[in-house]
Amino acid sequence: MTDDAVPELRASDADRERVAEVLRDAVAEGRLDMEEFEERLEATYKARTYAELTPLTADLPAPGVAPPPVNMVKEPVGGGSWAGRIVGGEGSSAGGVAIMSGFQRKGRWTVPKRFTCFAFWGGGEIDLREANFADREVEINCIAIMGGVQVIVPPGVEVVVRGIGIMGGFDHSQEGVPGEPGAPRVIVTGFAFWGGVGVERKLPRAERQRLKEERRRQKLEGGSDSPKELYGSHRDAHSAWHDARREERWDRQEERRERHEERRERHRDRRDRRHRDWD
Repeated sequence: MTDDAVPELRASDADRERVAEVLRDAVAEGRLDMEEFEERLEATYKARTYAELTPLTADLPAPGVAPPPVNMVKEPVGGGSWAGRIVGGEGSSAGGVAIMSGFQRKGRWTVPKRFTCFAFWGGGEIDLREANFADREVEINCIAIMGGVQVIVPPGVEVVVRGIGIMGGFDHSQEGVPGEPGAPRVIVTGFAFWGGVGVERKLPRAERQRLKEERRRQKLEGGSDSPKELYGSHRDAHSAWHDARREERWDRQEERRERHEERRERHRDRRDRRHRDWD
């Protein structure tokens, strides 16, 4: 078989997944915007041959290696993902203050062994989903006076809540969930008076995007057969159609919630900058 015949070979599911992984990395690094990413991803899952897959990653580099057109294998993280996120040191931020304003700690940052925050007639958000940790056990000490603090943790992290509330409260809903091996423990302490400290678990944005892509891929692959062949009967096909519509509505709701969160974050950033200028 000649090299010229290779692009006409049929691509496998594994080939398509490798290309999708390269695209996910590219959008996370800012090489693709969301519109380009969605167009290329849809084309990836529709592709049948190497010739159709090759152009989708031809202009994207693979880290540390010369970029082959399709066979881009993402190397696994050695030692487990949690081991790589417990980095030691002092932490990149020791605390946060919100007095009639707000603060945020999110994205790639290092949580110190003890993080202390204060909110008075204001609010704070401490997002640990993409964070590194200075120690296997970290403490988030929250003082909320007529204000609120929201702590967001990723799945797999053990949470212990030891705060005291007077005409206020601490959220204990995430306690008792076993942590994954090697994952850090987050201890939430402090005091709330006419205020509250909430704790919630959320998937990282990249994981939510991956799940959405998986649902989209399944729908695209399922659309190649007729409803009768795929589900065996008209009734089953009708039910599956409604399930697909519900999933689409759920996706749209998720996108609206994400856009709302982004607008709220931008508004909070502008408000914080105005308060800093006044000070």
